[in-house]
Amino acid sequence: MSTPATKPHVAVLLGGWSAEREISLVSGNACADALLRGGHRVTRIDAGRDLAQRLVDTRADVVFNALHGRWGEDGCVQGLLEVAGLPYTHSGVLASALAMNKPAAKRIFADAGLPCAESLVVTRAMVAAGHVMAPPYVIKPLAEGSSVGVRIVRANDNAPPGAQMADWPYGEEVMVERFVPGRELTVAVLDGEPLATLEIRPDAGEFYDWSAKYAPGGSRHLLPAPIAKRAYDEAMAIAAGAHRALGCRGVTRADLRYDDTAGEPGRLYLLEVNTQPGMTPTSLVPEIAAWRGMDFDTLVSWIVEDATCPR
Repeated sequence: MSTPATKPHVAVLLGGWSAEREISLVSGNACADALLRGGHRVTRIDAGRDLAQRLVDTRADVVFNALHGRWGEDGCVQGLLEVAGLPYTHSGVLASALAMNKPAAKRIFADAGLPCAESLVVTRAMVAAGHVMAPPYVIKPLAEGSSVGVRIVRANDNAPPGAQMADWPYGEEVMVERFVPGRELTVAVLDGEPLATLEIRPDAGEFYDWSAKYAPGGSRHLLPAPIAKRAYDEAMAIAAGAHRALGCRGVTRADLRYDDTAGEPGRLYLLEVNTQPGMTPTSLVPEIAAWRGMDFDTLVSWIVEDATCPR
């Protein structure tokens, strides 16, 4: 454990230019404040195209990567930090790139025997022209986080989502995934250990969208998740298995759907792994860690110390 005299100088990367910039600013500032309270010297860097020079000028000992979304979470900035020889938090280049690319991650999960919903990758034009899968199904960008761009086509939607796809800004390819009814679950994983399974109940419907994630009161969190013990334990095992299959390190969060519409115990489906979970006042990983006895400042400190451990 570092003593106050030897605690490293931490550069906290926040902001950036992805669709999740505003959330990253909140996460990054919360983590920077926690590190200051813990006696670290902290430099906040609103990441731009000049990031490499900013890092040289800062001369930090370790980088806390609080960027969310493309570029900051998909292996790109991780590669820059590898070239610079700087220790950094969360997962490495390959794990970050795989986790961010939903179809690639699902192939890894399938090879590891982890349960996922049926999905396919098609063009935006195909989605607009007709149902490529029997409704209900979910339309997702291939590589975005925080439910950015996610749209649900309901069972009673007779027409394909043509108008919805006209302004689609996330590339020409789209992932279409079978909609799984039931509950929304998430599991925090710390250093390979699943901490707890939490149920999320969005107040405005069944979909845990951007507003439900980040707006105060947008959702209710039930911890531990009130589901059958067998399903609870299975969710923990799936999350740990996904963390391991992708080669993640540090802290991650696995999101799952739990179809209990035919009764308990239901069936679990892994949706994705977030390699840089949010650290905002309404974020799930800090809440789960606190339930396990690790307060926010201790969690942030652990993440920094984990970044400096020999690999």
